[in-house]
Amino acid sequence: MLPRPEAAAVAALLLTACATAHPGPPPRHASGHRTFAPLEPVPQAIPSAQVEPRTLPLTALRGWEAEDHAAALNAYREACGAARDPALARACRNARALGPLAEEQAERYFEANFRAERLAGEGVLTAYFAPEYPARHRSDDAFSAPVRPRPSDLKIVDAGLFDTAQAGRPGAARDTGDSPLAPYPDRAEIEAMPADRPLAWMRPEDLFFLQIQGSGVLTFEDGTRMKALYAANNGRAFVGIANALRDQGLLARDNTSGEAIRAWLADHRGPQAQAVMRLNPRYAFFSLAPDDGRQPVGSANLPLPPGRALAMDPAYHQPGELYWIDAGAPILQGAFPTYRRLAVALDTGGAIRGDIRADLYLGRGAAAGFEAGRVRHTLRLYRLIPKDASP
Repeated sequence: MLPRPEAAAVAALLLTACATAHPGPPPRHASGHRTFAPLEPVPQAIPSAQVEPRTLPLTALRGWEAEDHAAALNAYREACGAARDPALARACRNARALGPLAEEQAERYFEANFRAERLAGEGVLTAYFAPEYPARHRSDDAFSAPVRPRPSDLKIVDAGLFDTAQAGRPGAARDTGDSPLAPYPDRAEIEAMPADRPLAWMRPEDLFFLQIQGSGVLTFEDGTRMKALYAANNGRAFVGIANALRDQGLLARDNTSGEAIRAWLADHRGPQAQAVMRLNPRYAFFSLAPDDGRQPVGSANLPLPPGRALAMDPAYHQPGELYWIDAGAPILQGAFPTYRRLAVALDTGGAIRGDIRADLYLGRGAAAGFEAGRVRHTLRLYRLIPKDASP
């Protein structure tokens, strides 16, 4: 808690966007810290007779009082520099000028400076992480999948060149220099090609998940640790394999978590697992860099704060925008019942399409992967708008 004179000065800054302060929250325990894991029962949907207003104060958001506002503000200050909107850029400068705030002051900052705008409809929340996998400098029976660098014949183009429905999105073409541009080969064709200067060798199921997550850390047999950084993809649409495993009776309907899928692929390594993985034609290429221990960088070119960064569809959402996610009704075993928190749009993803669709970054390593693999929740999404923004 800040001393009273300093608290008064901070309060003046907090209330620049409104005339009166919102009453403080009920007392909390001494540390003011609250965990991310939302363990309250999943709420029922709003009855049809009760219509939620499109714009509402932050205090009306479900779970707002249980948020760790100080942690949210710290993450926001780290990430808000990606904002392009003038009002969001001003809000970012103001937040960074405040300095460290205690929990109550952080909560009052958000309430005084932002309003929530409900995005119509419901969608899906999933999660991702930065995996850490073993790798080898040379292939063997287990480590048989090459980590391929970006090919010299891959050219980034507008995806509308080959599919008008995808116009405006990035795609990939094969440019040989002596023939017209053609769609880049799919996963099956790429895997049939000889590996040209592979960066490393991995177990096939590990490489498959590294490609889905987009980046990770590789530990080699000599102890060297390297970051695998996303370099490009083949421009093909992402196709999840969970539905195929479920529909073919290979995994139970409520047991298609990332961990369960990866275990199945490992147990069936060879032609059977390869056939399932090839149902997803999308293929990612990488570069390697020394592991500095930091979080990966998203498409906004900023490190991703664990639990506070969202991958979203750039057709609907801008980098640096602030959101309240309200997600419940999980369909996978072992999932947290709800995710309610502030998060910033900092990344994109091949499978993240639509306005009510978000992928929550949860951090590095096995624990983050265990949680991320169980997130598939019904999502309500709220965009936070600076109160001084034009209507």
